Amino acid sequence: MRIQAMVKRICQEMVRDKRTLALLIVAPLLILSLMYFLFNSEDRDPRLGGLGLDERIVTVLEESEITVETFEEVSDVESLIVSEGLDGMLIMGAGTPELVLENSDPSASQALQMKVKQAMSLQAQQELMERTGTEADVDTTISKDYVYGSESSDFFDILSPVLIGFFVFFFVFLISGIGLLKERTSGTLERLLSTPIRRGEVVTAYLIGYGIFAIIQTVIVVLYSVLVLDIVLVGSLWHVVFINLLLALVALSLGTLLSTFAASEFQMVQFIPIAVIPQIFFSGIIPLEGMADWLQALGKVMPLYYGADALRGVMYKGLSLTDVSGSLYVLALFSIVFIVLNIYALKRYRKL
Repeated sequence: MRIQAMVKRICQEMVRDKRTLALLIVAPLLILSLMYFLFNSEDRDPRLGGLGLDERIVTVLEESEITVETFEEVSDVESLIVSEGLDGMLIMGAGTPELVLENSDPSASQALQMKVKQAMSLQAQQELMERTGTEADVDTTISKDYVYGSESSDFFDILSPVLIGFFVFFFVFLISGIGLLKERTSGTLERLLSTPIRRGEVVTAYLIGYGIFAIIQTVIVVLYSVLVLDIVLVGSLWHVVFINLLLALVALSLGTLLSTFAASEFQMVQFIPIAVIPQIFFSGIIPLEGMADWLQALGKVMPLYYGADALRGVMYKGLSLTDVSGSLYVLALFSIVFIVLNIYALKRYRKL
């Protein structure tokens, strides 16, 4: 009977807690649906630029599901690849053919390299058949160059900047949210708001207070990742620190904002599957190019998308802050919006 009574009480509490029930039932369905759409996106055909290509090799490349764009003259191959959004450039001349790969995704670059080599081998076999009437395997030699990274680059070189940004974002979000929640549940926040202090001053004080520890954590994570784990870093270390600090500010303001809608630490944790986990999928771990338009639009309203984009630009591509300024402005806008919403959210706790 005692066990039955306890089970009944637990079930009644769960039924009364609508938020927990929603998390238990709805959140997994939402995340599974999101993963279904993400992992069932169509692969995008690689775009290859061509210089000095004849029509036959272009036809063979297109039959290999490669979109080919030919150019008559190119002054700077690497700049053209970046500006035109190409995955690579195949240059044919009197000597050895050269393949310049953009290489922002090493796995995609390796696949493109394999397709190009197979296509050129096939063309060489066809030419041999026409000249001699015999069939034989032809080994083609292609010299390679890379806009970003090198031949030894792998997927972790792309993933590591995303992971650094995610861990900074996640732990600052969690600690700041739970910290402010403790202030509220202990009554400290309500007593503070009963004084003449302004809500903006309260938000500023909390952001600075928790921000000090967010700065310490961010610097430690970045320095450890780069100096101890030897994660790839082409750009400036201090630019990486700055981007992560901006990302931490967004996490800090978002965490404190959502904590005003939680009644317990458990409810604060419930925001993680909704506010944090979906951002991982849009941070660049899964290429966005092949996704449906509505999924790409969804990814662009998530802060981690811009933080990861800026970190990859600096750490892997060696870009400057000016080059990634668009992502930084969006992160700054997110933080401003969340801070303003924080001020309005505290209004519900002011008794006077």
